[in-house]
Amino acid sequence: MQRYFIQQPSDGHSPFVIDGDDYHHIVRVMRMKIGDVFLVVFPDQQTAKVKIDQITDQIVEVSIIAWEDQKSELPLHVTIASGLPKGDKLEWIIQKGTELGASEFVPFNADRSIVKWEKKKAAKKVERWNKIAKEAAEQSHRQVLPAVHSPMTLNELLALSKDYQFKIIAYEEDAKQGERSTFARLLNEAQEDDRLLLIFGPEGGLSDREIEQLTASGFERCGLGPRILRTETAPLYALSAISYQFELMR
Repeated sequence: MQRYFIQQPSDGHSPFVIDGDDYHHIVRVMRMKIGDVFLVVFPDQQTAKVKIDQITDQIVEVSIIAWEDQKSELPLHVTIASGLPKGDKLEWIIQKGTELGASEFVPFNADRSIVKWEKKKAAKKVERWNKIAKEAAEQSHRQVLPAVHSPMTLNELLALSKDYQFKIIAYEEDAKQGERSTFARLLNEAQEDDRLLLIFGPEGGLSDREIEQLTASGFERCGLGPRILRTETAPLYALSAISYQFELMR
């Protein structure tokens, strides 16, 4: 069943309206009609089944007919911080990472990032990234709409990290040396509702300077198995491992 994240709260009883891009998708793409049913997720993460009561040239009016109890969120908060990669790789990370349960995405300007962040195009880029996250969250039946931040500096990322219980660096040099236990140990130590921040370098990896700053700020380095993963693959591997640990093994 189609799902939409909406911004307005609901009192749970009165009909309400949907407009903007969601209106366009409901009417023009899905071609829904009066009486059709779909799901909406409110800002408080409550999900309701709604029925279309009225369609005009600009709005769809709906009323709630039932509340959904099923939960589909990872039991802990996972933030993916990616050194800005080339091309559309970050869009892939955001889309697939959302499907796998990530709560936040934080791009950052890494020493070896080839991409140069252009402030003139910043607003449109971030708007597109958040739209990708919204569409992926709707498709994968999330109750939480992941936040996608504007690219940060490493210092800004370190300041953000103070709010996390677990801070992890996926480091390919450790993987090359055969390190395979740290990530598993950290996942075993983590509890439901903990906050995990995972850092991934761009195509060229993280520099020695960045590794030193991160470890000095409490980050732990780890390998992600015996194979060296691409910058767009490593976050998805990590999220899959977290899902297995916290959703399939418990």
